[in-house]
Amino acid sequence: MPPLSRRELLAASLAATTPLPLAQSSSKPGKKRDWHRSEFRRMVALGESTTAGGWSTNASRCWVSVLGRLINDFQSKPMQVINNGIGANVISTRSPCYPHSGKPAATERLRKHVLDHEPDLLIISYGLNDARGGTPLELFQAEMTRVITSIRKSIHPLIVLPSPYFMTDFTVGGQSWAKANLEIFHEYGRGIAEVAGKQDCLFVDLLAASGHADWIVHFDGVHQSDLGHRIVAQRIFEVLATNCSGLARHTQVIEKTSARWRDESKLKADYGY
Repeated sequence: MPPLSRRELLAASLAATTPLPLAQSSSKPGKKRDWHRSEFRRMVALGESTTAGGWSTNASRCWVSVLGRLINDFQSKPMQVINNGIGANVISTRSPCYPHSGKPAATERLRKHVLDHEPDLLIISYGLNDARGGTPLELFQAEMTRVITSIRKSIHPLIVLPSPYFMTDFTVGGQSWAKANLEIFHEYGRGIAEVAGKQDCLFVDLLAASGHADWIVHFDGVHQSDLGHRIVAQRIFEVLATNCSGLARHTQVIEKTSARWRDESKLKADYGY
């Protein structure tokens, strides 16, 4: 597919500003589904360099670390955070760009990098490299589905599937990685949302979260800056917080006995009240 013109890219960006719906179902019509009623015990993030942290200025600013802190800030017991991102990683050995990728692929590393950890929260963050490397969307969806079904043969964590995030330079990495554009990224986002719906996972639209702001992208044009990592973490946290009541449990307990800390007397006295 030839690269889109600047005008076509802008049109694609504007058309994609409406967030994609979360995959949800409920046994009771009109009642919101609660995806996870207890606090999280262990989170594993499986993904590419975008997950590994490239290139946040330090490990604590990677979105995986930030998300861990956001979750733990609302839990009575801290959740363990495991970052299993590998640079240039792809979803499968069947991906056309696999020979040029950072190995092993996701389908090859489920035992040691997911199952052995027995997470109850699993974030599977793929798509950016497969899109850039020319993996047909249908193949990517099939391999993502295979990853999910393989995991669920052994464990049953809450699985979160983010879309690719916003980037600005689709030429980085040479011809092997120059087969995508923003329109293809949005197609991948819709494809991942479809997999999430069919496989009972939560979907997070990171392209919508970015607002297509180029200043949240690292100077390499591919990865997120520290600010971008914060936005990624925040959006994933928002999806978890609004779908998992376990994140509210600790607050619901302590708010009944917490001290009243507000003192507005000075503000009122400024106007004679």
